[in-house]
Amino acid sequence: MSRIKLVRRISLSVIVLVVLALVATGILAISTVRRSFPQAGGELRIEGLTGSVTVTRDARGIPTITADNSADLFRAQGYVSAQDRFFEMDLRRHITAGRLAELVGQPGVETDAVIRTMGWRRVAEQELPKLRPETRQYLQAYADGVNAYLHKAESPGELSLEYTLLARNNPGYRVEDWTPVDSLAWLKAMAWDLRGDYADELARARLSRRTSVKQIAMLYPPYPMDRNLPILSPEDWRPARASEQAAGPLPQSLTKPLASADGQAAFENTSAAIDAIPALLGKGDDVGSNSWVVAGSRTTTGKPLLANDPHLKLGIPSIWSQVNLQCRTVTPQCPFQVSGFTFSGLPGVVIGHNARVAWGFTNLGPDVTDFYLEQVDGEKYLRDGVQQPLQTRPETIKVAGGKDVTITVRSTVHGPIMSDVVPTIAEAGDRVVVRGAPQSNRYAVSLAWTALTPNNTADAIFALNTAGNWDQFRKAASLFAVPSQNLVYADVDGHIGYQAPGLIPIRRASTPGAPPGYWPSPGWDSQWDWRGYVPFDDLPHVLDPSEGLLVTANQAVTASNTPFLTSEWDYGFRAQRIRNLLESTPKVSPELMSQIQGDTRNTFAPVLVEHLLGVQVDDFTAQAQRLLTQWDYSQPNDKSRNSAAAAYYNAVWKHLLEYTFDELPPDIAPDGGARWMVVMEQLLKDPKNDWWDDKTTPGVVETSGEILKRALVDARLDLARKLGKEPVTWRWGRLHQLDLEHQVMGGDSVPGVVRQVFNRGGIELGGGNSIVDANAWNASAPGYDVTAGPSMRMVVDLSNLDASRWVNSTGQSGHAMADHYADQIDAWAANETYLWPFTAAATDKAAEERLTLSPVARP
Repeated sequence: MSRIKLVRRISLSVIVLVVLALVATGILAISTVRRSFPQAGGELRIEGLTGSVTVTRDARGIPTITADNSADLFRAQGYVSAQDRFFEMDLRRHITAGRLAELVGQPGVETDAVIRTMGWRRVAEQELPKLRPETRQYLQAYADGVNAYLHKAESPGELSLEYTLLARNNPGYRVEDWTPVDSLAWLKAMAWDLRGDYADELARARLSRRTSVKQIAMLYPPYPMDRNLPILSPEDWRPARASEQAAGPLPQSLTKPLASADGQAAFENTSAAIDAIPALLGKGDDVGSNSWVVAGSRTTTGKPLLANDPHLKLGIPSIWSQVNLQCRTVTPQCPFQVSGFTFSGLPGVVIGHNARVAWGFTNLGPDVTDFYLEQVDGEKYLRDGVQQPLQTRPETIKVAGGKDVTITVRSTVHGPIMSDVVPTIAEAGDRVVVRGAPQSNRYAVSLAWTALTPNNTADAIFALNTAGNWDQFRKAASLFAVPSQNLVYADVDGHIGYQAPGLIPIRRASTPGAPPGYWPSPGWDSQWDWRGYVPFDDLPHVLDPSEGLLVTANQAVTASNTPFLTSEWDYGFRAQRIRNLLESTPKVSPELMSQIQGDTRNTFAPVLVEHLLGVQVDDFTAQAQRLLTQWDYSQPNDKSRNSAAAAYYNAVWKHLLEYTFDELPPDIAPDGGARWMVVMEQLLKDPKNDWWDDKTTPGVVETSGEILKRALVDARLDLARKLGKEPVTWRWGRLHQLDLEHQVMGGDSVPGVVRQVFNRGGIELGGGNSIVDANAWNASAPGYDVTAGPSMRMVVDLSNLDASRWVNSTGQSGHAMADHYADQIDAWAANETYLWPFTAAATDKAAEERLTLSPVARP
């Protein structure tokens, strides 16, 4: 019996025991738990269908949906999505509409205020009429299918167990019909979590009050092009024109803090308000991905192989849902034969393959947000010497079990004023740097963001799903506005390719010598406004590179700054490791592709270990220090000496970052990711740098030697308490664990018996930050718990699509205690995958349940 099945059975047994005490309230009775489980076999009559639709499910409950026309196909997908994941869909639409408080009460008010200020749903409503007619038809068919499922339920509790529990505090809640805008609004959440440079622009502005520009610059080192190669070589792609946004080095002439302590309130409070938005996909350095593609000339199959594993927030149910969409006969009216991963609430397939083309995503992370300082006076703001009226609108937030909350949203030509979001910001303002000079004035802070302009990203999803060659793929990519992603491509004819899509603003840097968007810009001067977007044909792309492979792992796209994409790349440790592994074998097999996804080598560790082994320590600490002498720099989850060494190394790394950067505010303290590795590498070359000095020891100036020794000693003591006194018995997995938590039922305020039903925890994992097996952890937070990781894994074999493999991080179902709620966790944690049937013969052979959806009979 697998560990997951055992845990599920144990949990069910616990429920049976506890239910005797809870029968009076009817919360966790077995009938209550099971009544929302969907019907997966037999026949159901569905309103709106024009013909019969077949839904087969394999051993993991993954549906293959087969229909005669596109409308029936997406209507059935909507129905099946609601069967499996409706509460997740409902929660997402409440978040993206700024209506979370209607569902969960007072805790949702701050989130709603921020999202209403940005107006995610308002933008989605503007997008719908701009989409292609067929896209609108697909969205409506999907919504009709969702609603057909909703209308069969007599109460919310029949849809999902969560509603039964939430009814204790929100007894009057009624589920609304699904609409196409609900699907579109989810794209805003995607764009929000995958935006680039936002947090760093805020962080630099905040640090400028206490730290010199020179010291700030050390925290944002240049990308190491010499050793971690960008995605495209100069031979792969050459820019067509000179950039208007060329960025020079950050000015070093200013050696004092640039803003007063009082002047940071708007930025700090704005950052706090933004943190109120749930990270639906993840945030910060946790958001990343690996994806690579190898040409047939370099594979054992003779055809391309494509791998993808997006690194996102890990929760339960998984962010992703798996689906196979098939037209019985492919025609222009029904062009879909596509399979892969999608988001509940969104029709089509986001990442996967069709009968001819496969594609993968990693986050490109361009700078698509800018902050503007606004000179606001009453209800007006200064613009090119003229007072302009602020745009205002009231927003009323309804609160379950509480009183309505009304806010006033104010906007300028740049976007919403985010410094209004939290009441404490209203009179704060900002004294910050304007064009490199400190200011004494106070400013409001507005946000320009590409996702707040209506776009056609929804069109791109269906165009990708039906693309049959490179030209069609690029045409689809040209519609993908936000979030900007690295797209890798492979087809059955043997071609591979790369495309960078998305809306990339064209603007000049307002601070001399700095990259565009590096510092907030003066909003009262229109010369610093965006000047449009980079033309699609000017964005980097390549077909069939001479190397025969392409690796994207959030590293720099090219060595050129034309067009300017961002100054905030991932620093390329994962990407270069993948490239080295691929290039070290004459022929790459599908099995090797999967093995690489689970690689746990820490490629930065040799740099730091060399310095750590040169520090003289006491005998007790030396027992642990000796683990590093024979370490192969892998971070496995096992009982090996390498695992023990990894545990000690990461404990030292955590303490080293804490002691070196002790003066940074807690919310921007080092998380231990790739940027901090490059920062530390530079500091190790400068043992007397100011960053080494411990500001809590006045009169003493520490150098690197003292800080390294302190980290070695305290890490040894820390692990002795956590893992035992004998270093050889330590295991990285005992420290580095994942708790999969439900987004609503995961907090400490939820009763333990309820958390036990919904959550799965204590999953020991290898890997770590900036490692290919990217199970990230935050070095600035207590412990070593996993915060994000490969949310799914897939390897597509273009020589035989039925030989492709995939795995999700939890399971297909969103129903707690259902068979497919958590049945993929064991395989995922062990870097194992399942066969991915695609063709009709393969899916029919894999089918374990068969449901027929039929039209409603008319009298």
